[in-house]
Amino acid sequence: MDKIAHFFQQALEAGAIPADTQLNSAYAMGSTPQEQDELAALVLAGKKTATSSGFELYAKAGDPLPQQGSFDIVLNGHGEPVALTYTDRVEIRSFSAVDDAHAYREGEGDRTLRYWRRVHETFFAKDYHASGLVFDPATAMVVLESFHVIFPPLRGKA
Repeated sequence: MDKIAHFFQQALEAGAIPADTQLNSAYAMGSTPQEQDELAALVLAGKKTATSSGFELYAKAGDPLPQQGSFDIVLNGHGEPVALTYTDRVEIRSFSAVDDAHAYREGEGDRTLRYWRRVHETFFAKDYHASGLVFDPATAMVVLESFHVIFPPLRGKA
């Protein structure tokens, strides 16, 4: 049994989820192993309860959009599972319409919208470029996902 399946099985055995629960995906947030470790740590600390991704990238890759009600595993920078999450909400908005509340829930930096826009404009520009697309903050659409940790139980929340 691989690490992801084993982690999911642990959540089942702990009674964190019903026996018929289906795992949607396992993914890491961020571009580098260091970023992935930092973002996974924010999830485990209860500070990061949202994430965002480029809408156009899903179509380009032929990937399905995140779905409300799905169970996913967050991975660290070594590809190891650290948290099972439940997706509470998925919204598609323009980059310019992302608000303070979402930026705060992302839990990064000083948790302000100003910080979020600066960091995510750079992140999306690299992601889009790697897919042969151009990120334009004036027209780009983003997928905003809100979630909460199901397993392991959070020790403290900030």
